[in-house]
Amino acid sequence: MGIEFKYPLALFLLLPAFFFVYLYLKNGKKYKNREARIISAIRISVFILLIFALAIPQLNLPIKGEKVVFLVDRSASVNGTEAETLGWIEESVKHKGIKDEFAIASFAENIVIDQNLGNQSESLPEFNGAVNETETNIGSGLQFASTLIPRNSSGRVVVFTDGNETAGNGAEAAKLLKNRGIELDYVQVNSKVEKDMALADLKVSPSLYEGEAASVSLSVNSNMNQSAQVRLYLNNKEILQEKVEVKEGKNEFSFSYEAQGSGLQVLKAEIEAEGDTFIENNALQATTNVKGKPKLLIVQSHESDQLQKALQSSGIELDTIVPEKLPTNLSGYLQYQSIIFNNVQATGITQKQMELIEQAVREFGVGFIMGGGEESFGLGGYFKTPIEKLLPVDMEIKGKEEMPSLGLMIVMDRSGSMDGQKLELAKEAAARSVELLREEDTLGFIAFDDQPWEIVETGPLKDKEAAVEKILSVTPGGGTEIFTSLEKAYAELEDLKLQRKHIILLTDGQSSGNGDYELIIENGKENNITLSTVAIGQDADRALLEDLAEQGSGRYYDVTDASVIPSILSRETVMATRTYIEDQPFFPLVQNYPEWTSLFTEGVPKMNAYIAVTAKPRAQVPILSEKEDPVLAQWQYGIGRTIAFTSDFTGGWSGDWARWGRWPDFINQLVTSTLPQYDSEPFRVSVSKGVEQATVHLESIANQSLPIEATVLSEDGSEVKTNAKLVAPGKYEVMVPEKEGMYFLSIKQANEHGEMISYQTGFAIPYSDEYLLEGTNLDLLKELATITDGKKLDNEADAFRPLQQRAYNQQEISIMLVSLAFILYFIEIAIRRFGFPASRKSKQVSKGEKLNQTVNTQKGYSTISSNQNKLDAEEQKDNQVIKEKTVNKKKKIKENPITEEERADRMKRLLEAKKRRS
Repeated sequence: MGIEFKYPLALFLLLPAFFFVYLYLKNGKKYKNREARIISAIRISVFILLIFALAIPQLNLPIKGEKVVFLVDRSASVNGTEAETLGWIEESVKHKGIKDEFAIASFAENIVIDQNLGNQSESLPEFNGAVNETETNIGSGLQFASTLIPRNSSGRVVVFTDGNETAGNGAEAAKLLKNRGIELDYVQVNSKVEKDMALADLKVSPSLYEGEAASVSLSVNSNMNQSAQVRLYLNNKEILQEKVEVKEGKNEFSFSYEAQGSGLQVLKAEIEAEGDTFIENNALQATTNVKGKPKLLIVQSHESDQLQKALQSSGIELDTIVPEKLPTNLSGYLQYQSIIFNNVQATGITQKQMELIEQAVREFGVGFIMGGGEESFGLGGYFKTPIEKLLPVDMEIKGKEEMPSLGLMIVMDRSGSMDGQKLELAKEAAARSVELLREEDTLGFIAFDDQPWEIVETGPLKDKEAAVEKILSVTPGGGTEIFTSLEKAYAELEDLKLQRKHIILLTDGQSSGNGDYELIIENGKENNITLSTVAIGQDADRALLEDLAEQGSGRYYDVTDASVIPSILSRETVMATRTYIEDQPFFPLVQNYPEWTSLFTEGVPKMNAYIAVTAKPRAQVPILSEKEDPVLAQWQYGIGRTIAFTSDFTGGWSGDWARWGRWPDFINQLVTSTLPQYDSEPFRVSVSKGVEQATVHLESIANQSLPIEATVLSEDGSEVKTNAKLVAPGKYEVMVPEKEGMYFLSIKQANEHGEMISYQTGFAIPYSDEYLLEGTNLDLLKELATITDGKKLDNEADAFRPLQQRAYNQQEISIMLVSLAFILYFIEIAIRRFGFPASRKSKQVSKGEKLNQTVNTQKGYSTISSNQNKLDAEEQKDNQVIKEKTVNKKKKIKENPITEEERADRMKRLLEAKKRRS
C-alpha cells in the first residue's frame, strides 16, 4: 500500500501556514503558555489536514485476483483447431483462484465476445459468435481484448493464433497494451489444413494484337502431389481446359490461346483438385488490352439487320443482343469500343445497367449512339436516367407551347407489401412524371390500400413543387383494394374538357374485392380516357392488370426489377401527349462540320420523322430539322464521345436516307466518331498488397512527371475513392482498399501541349493472404510477447500466474481529512471560549488548598469571623470616602457655576471624543 498526491504542488502551502502559526506564538499574550501551545498545535494540524486535502491524496490498495482474456484466432488458416483451443482454456480455468476473472473473445477479420469477464468457474463449451474468416486482424483483436479489462486494472491477454497477420497492426496494438500494464502471452496454434492447392500467380501480356498467340503463365503452390484441372476464361467464356500434374511445392505452367476480338479483356484462371481444402485460393484474374478491329455492341429489341448490313465493309466486329441480355458488370461493356441503342425502351433496362454504361463512357472512353424510334429517347422513358445524362440532348421538349391538353391520373398502391424500395421508386417515378407535365396540364394522384386516398386533388398543375412534396410524403398502409380507387380515377377525369386523358395504375398485389372493371373502362373510352397498368413483383395479379391495359387501350408492364419503375412512368407520361414525334416529311439542314458535310456533296435526302428533343448547351448539332430541332447531336462526355440520332435506322422514319447511296458511309461515320481516342501503352502497371491497402504502381513509359487523374471502378461499377501521387520522376502510386476482386483504372493526363491523353486498364487484387499456404509466424508472436513482457505458454496453469506489474485501486481520502480538520477546528473554538479544562481544575485545586491553610493557621472560627468583620469595616470606610468626594464635587459646582459657553464647549469635546471612539 502506498500514497500518491494528485496535485503535489499544493503541499507548498505548508510553508506560509507554518509561518503564520509562528507569528501567533510569538505575539500571543491572551493565553498562558501551555494553552497557547495546545491551540497552536491544533491550528497547525488543521492547516496540514486542509492542505493535504487540497493535494488530493490517494491510497493505492492492491487489487486482488487476476483478470485474463482468452483471445482466439478463428480465421481460415487455423480452421479445425477450435476444439483443441477450448480444451486448453477449460483446463486453464481449473487453476484459477477464487477472485480471478476471465473472458473469452474470438477474432478473424472482425471480433466477437463469446464470454464476458467474470469469476465463473467454467468456460463455454463452444464458440457462439460468427466471424469473417477471410482475414486475420490481430491488432483489432488485441485492442478489443484490452477494453474488456477495466481501466483501473491491469491484466493478461492470452492469444491463440498462428501469427499470420493479414490485416491491422498487431505490434502497434501490443504497445497500447504495454502502456496499460497488460501482459500478452501466446499459445502457438498450428493449422489443421492437410491438403491444399493454391494459384499463386497469373501472368499475361498487358497488350496483345488480334490473332496473336498469347502466352499465359500460371504458378501453383501445393502441399501435396495431385492431378488437377486448369481452366482459362476470357470475358467469362471458357477458352481452355487442361489436366496437369501438380507436385508438392511451387509449380510453373504455361498455356497459350489465340487473342480474339479487341479492347480491354479479362482473363480468369481456375484450378480444381480432389480433396482441396480452400476453394478461395483457386482462382486469379488479369487483364489485357487487345489491339485489332474495333468491337461494337448493338442493342435492339426487334430483329433488324439494317445496321449490320451498313457496317459489313467497315472492318468492325459486331455483337447484337436484346436489352434483357445487357451485361450486369463493368467488364461486359469495356470489351467494346462503342455501343448503339437501336430504338430501345428504357423499361427493359435496369438502373444499375444504365449506370454501368454511363461509367464506361465517362471513365473509359467507350462510345455511345442512340437511334430514334417510337421506343427511344423520351418515348422510351429515358427522362432523368443515366443514359440521358451521357447524351448530348435532353428528353424534355423546351419551348413547345402548342401541345394538346393532358389530364394524367396516377393510381399507386401503398399497401404494406409496397414498403421499402418499391414504394420509394414508385414515388420517385411519380415525381418525375410531374416534372414532365406543363402547368396547363391536369394532374391527380391517388394512393390506395384498402381504400383510396386522394393525395393530389385532380386539377391544373399550378405548383409542381407542392405536388411533388405531397407525392413523396406517402407512407405504406394496409391491404389492397383496386376497383374503388380505379373507379374514382375515372370519375375524376370523366367530365374534364381535355384532349387527352390517361390513367396509370401501379400495384404489387391482388385486389381484395371485385367490381365491374369492364363497365368503368368502356364508359371511360367514351370520354377519351386510356389506361396503362404496371405489375410489380411475383404477387401482382398479372392476368387482371394485363386485361385492364388491353381493354383500356394502354400498355401493360411486367416489372421484376423495381428500378425500372421511374422509366415506365416517364414513358407513359410522354406517350400520353403523342407530341414528341414530328412526322411531317422534310429536308434536314446540314451545318458546317467537315466530317459530316463531306457526305452531302450531292444533296440531302428527305426524312419522314424524328423525335423532338432539346440540345444541351455544350452539344454540337451538325444536322437540324426545319423546326431547328436536333436530328444529329454530338458531344464529349468525360473521355467518351456520344451521339444522338433522333430519326431511326430502319427507314420507317429516316425515309430516303435508308435508300441513300451514302447511307453506309453515314452509319460508319456515326460509329467512327464515337470510337475511343487514347494512347495504347503510356504506363506500366503493377500491383502490390499491403496490410490494409493495395498499391497500384504506375510508371510512365516516356518518363514524364506531369500530373495525372486516376479513377478506379470495381467490377460492379462502384467508384473507389482514391488519389494518385507522384513518388519519383515518372512514377506514381494509387492506393486502393485491399478487397479481393477485379478493378478498372482510367488515367487522364495533359501533355506538354495541353492535350488530354487517356489510358484504360484493369488490375486484380487476389484472394486474401489468409489462404496462402504458410506456417506459424513465430517471429511476430515473439515480438508481441516481448513488447508486453509476456511469454509463450506451454502450461495451462500459467495463464493465471501473478502479474509482474500489480494493479492498485486508488482511493481518495480528501473528505476524511477535511472532516478531521473541522473536528479539530471546533475543539479549538471550545478551548478559546471556555478555557482548557485542565487549567480550570488546577485553579480550583489551588484555591481550596489556600483556604485549608487559612483554616489550619487561624485559631478557630472566631478568627475567620474577626477577619470578616475587619473587611466589612474597611469596605464601609471606603464607601464613606466616596460619598464625601461626591458631595464636595457637587458643592464646588454649585459655588462656581459654569457658563453656557463652557457648557457648549464641553459638550462639543464630548461629541468629538465619542466620534473618535466610534
